Amino acid sequence: MLQWWQSIILGIVEGVTEFLPISSTGHLNVVQKLMGLPIDDPGVTAYTAVIQVGAMAAAIVYFWKDIVRIATGWLGGLRDASRRKNPDFQMGWAVIAGVFVTAVVALAFKKQIEGPLRNLWVIVAALIVWGLVMLVADKLGKQTRGEDSITIKDGLLLGLIQAIALIPGISRSGATISGGLLMGIDRVTATRMSFFLGIPTLLAAGGFEAVTQAKNISAGVGWGATVVGILVSFVVAYASIAWLLKFVASNNFTAFVVYRILVGLAIAALLWQGTILAV
Repeated sequence: MLQWWQSIILGIVEGVTEFLPISSTGHLNVVQKLMGLPIDDPGVTAYTAVIQVGAMAAAIVYFWKDIVRIATGWLGGLRDASRRKNPDFQMGWAVIAGVFVTAVVALAFKKQIEGPLRNLWVIVAALIVWGLVMLVADKLGKQTRGEDSITIKDGLLLGLIQAIALIPGISRSGATISGGLLMGIDRVTATRMSFFLGIPTLLAAGGFEAVTQAKNISAGVGWGATVVGILVSFVVAYASIAWLLKFVASNNFTAFVVYRILVGLAIAALLWQGTILAV
């Protein structure tokens, strides 16, 4: 059973890291290991997914007007063919397509994601390697496309890229933002797209784990601790979203790249010294 203070710490880690391109799962796994928790335990794995619901709820509140606008535009296009040139109609289809692709890959590789890939050496490699990918994307991305240019093809590609982030350490937001930049999408739009794709994806993942792993959560970490983690992640994530959108409006991602590499090297050092075990 998780102690309340442990769940508060994990909720803070989730809220801070979920939307920053530094990998929330990677950070949660490391902190859980430092707490002595078995990161490949079904209850702990489910807990990690379920507390993301808090962060997603924060994103829904923050982007509520955008969500309503896109949903209205999409529904309007379904009813009236003349409204299908509306960018919101295209955005709606892009999000649906992206979430579908991610879901298919997640279900196909669920056992690997929750098993062998939850290894701290995998997280070390993912943090460093994808950090370099982010650096390249930030430098080479033309950033000539705005939100009104997003198509269903973009959604499919970003959904596939988002699926790559199922590997702990890559970062879902880091993957989708990098993919967007390499596709010519500007930094702010790519960041907003990572939110639009992440909200339904992670809500579905968290809900799925809550239903299918209810017994493991109850017997392992406990529902009380899980609820605390969800509430804390909601509050912290809301502040994190506001900060990130302000940051990307006038800064590149170099600071995040440096952070990822330093954290990756720090984890590797702990593993080499035997302070923590890889699994």
